[in-house]
Amino acid sequence: MKKAKVAIIGPGNIGTDLLYKIKRNPYLELVMVVGIKESQGTEIARQEGIDVTTNGIDDLLKRDDVDIVFDSTGAGPHLKHAPLLKEKGIFALDLTPAAVGPYVVPAVNLDDDLLTHENLNMVTCGGQATVPIAAAINAVADVSYAEVISSVSSKSAGPGTRQNIDEFTETTKHALEKVAGADKAKVIIVLNPAEPPIYMRNTIYTKVKNPDIDLITKSVEAMVEKLKKYVPGYTLLMAPIIKDDIVTTMIQVEGLGDFLPVYAGNLDIINAAAIEVAEHYAVKKLGVK
Repeated sequence: MKKAKVAIIGPGNIGTDLLYKIKRNPYLELVMVVGIKESQGTEIARQEGIDVTTNGIDDLLKRDDVDIVFDSTGAGPHLKHAPLLKEKGIFALDLTPAAVGPYVVPAVNLDDDLLTHENLNMVTCGGQATVPIAAAINAVADVSYAEVISSVSSKSAGPGTRQNIDEFTETTKHALEKVAGADKAKVIIVLNPAEPPIYMRNTIYTKVKNPDIDLITKSVEAMVEKLKKYVPGYTLLMAPIIKDDIVTTMIQVEGLGDFLPVYAGNLDIINAAAIEVAEHYAVKKLGVK
């Protein structure tokens, strides 16, 4: 079977977890891992027989066989990488909050038109978890305001996450408005130091104009089923409840445990979403079957 050739920039926790997800995907072939120093991620990649460089993006740009790049570095580095990848004609999936390209949340807005862009932003882990629920509620109840509290284990928040907290909240907020359709939104992230580590949990509050709880519940449940197709550990922890015009919903995300612990569902969900997009790109744009 023909496969799309892909590379990972940034062999940290997210990049290394992506490595395992890509290797078992029938449409994708990992051909390179790009870092700037030796690390556990580069060592694992070599053990898996993957070409590795620690010279940064320059060695990647010398290749002519890469179709898709997953950038799991940071907002700052991706702003430098994006124009270089565009010039090279490589489809980039941005797993940072840089938001160079349009936001993509597979369960909500992934379609053929979106795949014509050369760079797509995977929003944030909080965005991948909560935008679908807000979109499901907005579809039947018209959300005037959405507020999300995203709680993740402190152990699952590495240096990249901690350095990009402001970008995380802003990017997630914008996605709740632009992709989910909320008129206004607010996002709060909590790094929980509890032991044993907690699973990722997100509480979604929405102020709605059409407070029909039966329609809202059916729409949310249908969205959860769509998400479970590529994020099996996605769970509706609390079905929608309503008081006046405020709907409250809570979800939990358990990771697959490919490289990261299962409690790191916040990292797992953005990777699973990125793989879903890459697979669609490979099938639709490259004719991979």
